[in-house]
Amino acid sequence: MDLDFLRNLLLVVDSGSMAEAARRVGVTPAAVAQQMQALERELGVSLFVRAGRTVIPTEAGHRVIERARGLVREVAEMKAFALEGEDAGELRIGTITTALLSLLPDVLARFSTAFPQAKVLIRAGTSMELYETLQRGDLDVAVCLHPAFALPKAYDWHLLREEPIVVLAPSRLAGQDPHELLRRESFIRYDRSLGGGKQADQYLRAAKIVPHELFELNSLMAIAMMVDRGLGVSLIPDIVSPLTASLDVARLALPVRTDPRRFGVLWHRASPRARLIGGFLRCADEVLQRESRTDERKTRKRPRAQA
Repeated sequence: MDLDFLRNLLLVVDSGSMAEAARRVGVTPAAVAQQMQALERELGVSLFVRAGRTVIPTEAGHRVIERARGLVREVAEMKAFALEGEDAGELRIGTITTALLSLLPDVLARFSTAFPQAKVLIRAGTSMELYETLQRGDLDVAVCLHPAFALPKAYDWHLLREEPIVVLAPSRLAGQDPHELLRRESFIRYDRSLGGGKQADQYLRAAKIVPHELFELNSLMAIAMMVDRGLGVSLIPDIVSPLTASLDVARLALPVRTDPRRFGVLWHRASPRARLIGGFLRCADEVLQRESRTDERKTRKRPRAQA
């Protein structure tokens, strides 16, 4: 029985469709469907029934899936233990999109140099999706927002960045009052189902600001581009990304203090991939230290205001 077929079986179940599972592994939906059919022939049972575009496991499918999770996990752990003490193996990283489009490429570039024999698998998702996937044992580390609840003692957390909540506005509005902009200008809302969007919504409610909302979306990069195009203002975490560096936007500090959005690395303390996880954390810290030194140099080079 092909272990990759079992991995894709779990991906079909977790994503809810063969098309989505195929997209995540970079193959065609037909290829995934053929793999599922091969498993059904080998096991002699039907694993799924279709419900529109989604697939639902049969009773036999649920039994197979439960056993498949254990088999996939055991094989992965066996590989990790076999490579213990070696700079090789497989590191499965889950990440929020903003980290993937900002900090993570530099970290991965440094990690691949330090661990050239390591294979890295990357999956993007929301913080809660990543936390649940980590709990199931399908990820080794999650680059995510700190959960809003107390973490179990089995998990460890390493802070990477704190991003203050700011008003993002076209640069021509840079000198204006942030609250007045939120009241007056068209508003581009960050998805309230996400951590930063919830923080922004709580701030607006506390400040008794009812914005003229035109859009709501879950991409901080897209919001920054829309503000650059003059479509409105937004209230979002102040992300640091090369993709937004050239945009003609202003970041305005809020007049009332609010907690920043915090994201970092979450992992299981007893992970058999502790060596690779430790290397990943060191690479992340080195990238952040380099960014900090660059920011300090830029600050020193700025001309002083004349009296």
